[in-house]
Amino acid sequence: MTQEPKMPIMRALLLTLILAPLAPAQTAKPAPPPTLRSNLLAQLRSTHTSEEWFVPVNIAVSGLTPEQARWIPHSELGAKNPAPADHSVGMITYHLLFWNAASLAKMKGETPAPIPADNKDTFNKFDAATWPSTATKLDAVLTEMEHLVETADDAQLAKWADSIAHISTHNAYHVGQIIYVRKLQGTWDPDKGVKQ
Repeated sequence: MTQEPKMPIMRALLLTLILAPLAPAQTAKPAPPPTLRSNLLAQLRSTHTSEEWFVPVNIAVSGLTPEQARWIPHSELGAKNPAPADHSVGMITYHLLFWNAASLAKMKGETPAPIPADNKDTFNKFDAATWPSTATKLDAVLTEMEHLVETADDAQLAKWADSIAHISTHNAYHVGQIIYVRKLQGTWDPDKGVKQ
């Protein structure tokens, strides 16, 4: 015949089981609350260098030769293609460089390069001979933009917040295209994807 444990022992055991998961939380330092600056930097870095929810642009464009960067997938729909112009990784990267550089110039209070009458020109002026430079310049522009956000005062951050949210969304959209083109081309290494 087994003897039932006494009530104080059961209570002590139950209390230990309930409080045990809380013990480490009491000794860990709480993370600082997010700020506008930390949120804007997280948005910019997620599309530039941070491997989080998706692949950032620096990884998306790495390892391509100029020839691979200029490869354009062609639709089997021909003239019936609803997207009249397919783009190469280089063309998309050049487009990102153009618009991020224009945004950076505005943030710095400078006059950006003239905006073409047709947005197609922000893709079509890509030259494969300048591919390494295009990728390097995009990295430099994004790095400088992040530095501006790190050092700006609160009033300036509030002024830039909406633009940075749109910049980050625009960059994420096109990084997805870059990965898709590389997959079609057969130059994408799936091990470079975000693993969760």
